[in-house]
Amino acid sequence: MLTRSFPSTSLTKLALLITFGMSASVWAQPPAKLCAVYPHLKDSYWLSVNYGMVDEARRQNITLRVLESGSYNNLEKQQEQLTNCHEWGADAILLGSVSPTAYRHDLKQLTEDTPVFAVVNYLELDKHNQPLLKSTIGVDWYGMGLLSGQFLANQARSADKPLRVVLLPGPKSSGGTKPVLQGFYDAIDDQDIDIIATYWGDNDKELQRNLIQKVLEKYQDIDYLYGSAVAIEAAISELRDTDQQDIGLIATYLSHGVYRGLVRNKVEFAPTDHMVLQGRASIRQAISYLKDGSLDNSIPISINGLTPGNLKNFEQQQSLSPSEYRPTFFSTP
Repeated sequence: MLTRSFPSTSLTKLALLITFGMSASVWAQPPAKLCAVYPHLKDSYWLSVNYGMVDEARRQNITLRVLESGSYNNLEKQQEQLTNCHEWGADAILLGSVSPTAYRHDLKQLTEDTPVFAVVNYLELDKHNQPLLKSTIGVDWYGMGLLSGQFLANQARSADKPLRVVLLPGPKSSGGTKPVLQGFYDAIDDQDIDIIATYWGDNDKELQRNLIQKVLEKYQDIDYLYGSAVAIEAAISELRDTDQQDIGLIATYLSHGVYRGLVRNKVEFAPTDHMVLQGRASIRQAISYLKDGSLDNSIPISINGLTPGNLKNFEQQQSLSPSEYRPTFFSTP
């Protein structure tokens, strides 16, 4: 895989990175059968990716099958789903991996010769498995952490005392957690910010709510909670119920609940990596590759920082699924 880095001056937009596979060939002619595998559908981030994929699959007149693993902890289940995609006869697999290193040595064993497109989460593969990976669709999670960390660093510069911050980044060592925190820590380096605790946990609403309650019971004088969209959504209601709404909230990514929090001035900052567009781009990439071995780069993906004061120009339809949308697991022409 390529090593990704971002200049520190890129504060509001970070361009889409496409990592090309080592080889390309013509696999099939449309209508194609694509199989998508997500780590979970517990929050509206992956729901919005799902909407983008399904809507684009319908536009392109192809068959799309969707599987979700239920949790970042369910590696064995996701492995079985990859095999199921191959046995179903998928022309290509769109994989949101539960971990960057989950398939380093055995992707080919699970999918055989089916081409794979990494979606949202990166894949680190050895030389034997690398040729199966045709592209990575998404932005660098490091940039998401960097942008949100820069917002907090700016708040620290104008504060009259060190900021006390509790982190609730989500599942440990899964998905984009590590690069998000690396970007965050790089952004706040040398700032007067005290990280007083870090609470890890799966992106489950009840679990995150319990963690928030523990934090509020244990610590006093918290200035900010920084965490996953699921954690921040839980924090909005918990802070309201405990009358502690002076604690600032910063999300590591956008969801419908976080967006509502921004609109209502309950959330101070959240970056969006345009999840709906990522879903659309993954379908176009796979179809283009299956046609002639090329990759369609016509949908640019970027990171934008959102605050309550800059929502006027936010194109919501590029990031969030419609409010009435529900997960769709099978779509046919």
